[in-house]
Amino acid sequence: MGIALLALAVRLPQLGERPMHTDEAVNAYITGELLAGETFHYDPKDRHGPALYLLAEPVARLGGERNFSGLTEAQLRLSTVLAGTATVLLLGAGVELFGFIPCLVAALLFAFAPLPVYYNRYFIHETLFVAATLGLILSGGRAGTPISRSARMDDNFKLAGRETGVPWSAAVAGGCAALMLAGKETALIHFFALAVAAVVGWLWSARTSPRFETGRQVVQSESGVLPPHSRPAALIVIALGVFLPTAVLLFTGGGKSWSALADLFQAISNFAARAGGQGHEKPFWYYAALLAGGWSGKIILLLAAVGFLQAVRQPASRARFVMAVYGLLVFGIYSVIPYKTPWLALNFWLPLAMLAGVALEWLWYKFPRPAARAVILVLIGGTGLLMAHDTDQRVFKIPADEKNPYAYAHTGEDLMRLPGRLEALAAKDNLASPRIAVVAADAWPLPWYLRKFSKVGFWQPGQEPGAADYFITTTDVSGKLAERLINFRPEFFGVRPNVLIILWTPKSP
Repeated sequence: MGIALLALAVRLPQLGERPMHTDEAVNAYITGELLAGETFHYDPKDRHGPALYLLAEPVARLGGERNFSGLTEAQLRLSTVLAGTATVLLLGAGVELFGFIPCLVAALLFAFAPLPVYYNRYFIHETLFVAATLGLILSGGRAGTPISRSARMDDNFKLAGRETGVPWSAAVAGGCAALMLAGKETALIHFFALAVAAVVGWLWSARTSPRFETGRQVVQSESGVLPPHSRPAALIVIALGVFLPTAVLLFTGGGKSWSALADLFQAISNFAARAGGQGHEKPFWYYAALLAGGWSGKIILLLAAVGFLQAVRQPASRARFVMAVYGLLVFGIYSVIPYKTPWLALNFWLPLAMLAGVALEWLWYKFPRPAARAVILVLIGGTGLLMAHDTDQRVFKIPADEKNPYAYAHTGEDLMRLPGRLEALAAKDNLASPRIAVVAADAWPLPWYLRKFSKVGFWQPGQEPGAADYFITTTDVSGKLAERLINFRPEFFGVRPNVLIILWTPKSP
């Protein structure tokens, strides 16, 4: 709880100061529609499921907002901050599966490392998706490992504890899986990776560890073998029985839009095509280089690699083995896919952080002498200081700068001047509700920055916008509109790196 509160404290300062990324602005608009009473309509072409908006809407309502124009950056980002804090809390529930030290280290890395802190303050789907993934891993692991933590062990084999709460764990796993799918369609990648990791872990531990059964009870060795449930089919049925209706209710808006189910199947082919790159192609090693960046990245990545080796060398600890295989699979799959953006790295921060904890646990018990442990503590403290520097730089000092590898195609701070400039012009021209015409092939995130103006229209290039007090266009304006703008004065604003827009205001007579 203490680490979670610290994580919350780290994420809250300056929450509304960074410009809104285009993806954040789109998500904000959809949230605004829900606040206005509209039903969520799933768009399989370039949007995701409703999970993020269903979280953000009540958070915004608690802040007193009822429409898009009243929303603020801080209100929207608070929902993902809370989801990121919940992830830190959930790691405390993983001690039975993964051990105290790995969960403690993972919680600290989630709480203070630059990557999770940065994107937990981003109003996009990844943070909630990772929280749901952790929920699936913990509940699924508990369902497949019906062993009481209080079971007594000695040098001989003893009967494990009762199978308590296992069906409920399977039900929770189904709910978490539905939440993942309602967060991002790429949940299918994670379902595949988790299924493969679970099967490989079961086969590996079954081959390398002794198995003993006594009637309906399963026995456990001192090495910590975690045998599967005696009725796995029943647990799968329970999980699916929760997953399917929950996913249907989420995507159809509680049964109001059944076409979303057909759209969901269409989304698979759309996102498969998008995986080819669509302008976001990166080399195979992109994510490895991203994670290894900064002052602390290489140390954390090295610890995770050591933890991976320890996890696969200890198949008796099947939960760690499964996490290691799952982490390797998702990292490999995302690295092979040409389409890459930095926030997707948050998907494998979970196994990376846990494996770093496995490495530190191994080092701690491998070298029990006081001098060696003093060195380990110095290593931990030094890494913490380096990590704090990286978080301060990337999250607070240069959050939207081109030099920040997390600020991908980010909205520039210059665009934040636009609303104030329009207000000043309207006041000068005595216009209570100025008419603003935006002509651009891709106007985002302008709908966010113009949300407080009541008369704003958006047109594609070549369309006739009609009369307006002010025009906003891209730099390639042409045709009849260019002729009309001869009597207007241009003023340039930076939208993103190497992307400008022009505010056109009437020339003084």
